[in-house]
Amino acid sequence: MSEAIQRLQHLMTCLRDKEFGCAWDKQQTYQTIAPYTLEEAYEVIDAIERSDYDDLKDELGDLLFQVIFYSQIALEDDKFNFDDVVNGIVAKMLRRHPHIFPQGELSRFGEPNTLSEAEISVQWQAIKAQEKASKPKQSVLDDVPSSMPSMMQAVKLQQKASKFGFDWPDVMPVFAKIREELDELEEAIKAGEQEHIAEEMGDVLFAMTNLARHLDVSPDMALNKTNIKFRRRFARIETLLVAQNRKLTNCSLEELDRYWEQAKSEGL
Repeated sequence: MSEAIQRLQHLMTCLRDKEFGCAWDKQQTYQTIAPYTLEEAYEVIDAIERSDYDDLKDELGDLLFQVIFYSQIALEDDKFNFDDVVNGIVAKMLRRHPHIFPQGELSRFGEPNTLSEAEISVQWQAIKAQEKASKPKQSVLDDVPSSMPSMMQAVKLQQKASKFGFDWPDVMPVFAKIREELDELEEAIKAGEQEHIAEEMGDVLFAMTNLARHLDVSPDMALNKTNIKFRRRFARIETLLVAQNRKLTNCSLEELDRYWEQAKSEGL
């Protein structure tokens, strides 16, 4: 193991030391740091979207620290350690790449690989299916974690169902489904039943996610890009207002919309 990893592990051990460790770090559990793990993963994606590689380096370090943190807690609970995590993923990758590592051995690397990308994908899915066949489950959807972010979870559920033929044959019926769900949402809004409105809103979002999947677009990444664009354009509105010694609160919607259009025309 590299010296850098060993230093990081030692640092984590110090932070969790019962006598001299950090009061906050000592109190953490798998459950309490889970939200931070999700946050760090999104910050990695944000750095990639911004092509900020210095920031990406830092964010990857934060994400790695999360893995070290979980591993230290597990070590204290006599469940597993960081080496087990590393050895587990190495074994899994060897197992899932038999075309690269014959007989699952790193020492066999370097032999000719004749599989196409499509054949590799089929092989990968078959191996994953074999691995999961040994795990007890009630439904084919059990493999999709319910704690996964909702939009990502929707895509995974749809992909699973699609493998068993429960899917639209092409993208056009999805548009009809979206229109149907929008009509139902409109009816719910007219009825004024908040719980029903929320349910129908969920159906609309699920249908839109289905459309993104059929278009081979990540809805989460697509929305993230739009969020970044919104931030950029709104910041431009604020800059324009500052230059005119004006405040957001003193502008009408029509005025703000004109500034928005200017930001768009500037390519933001």
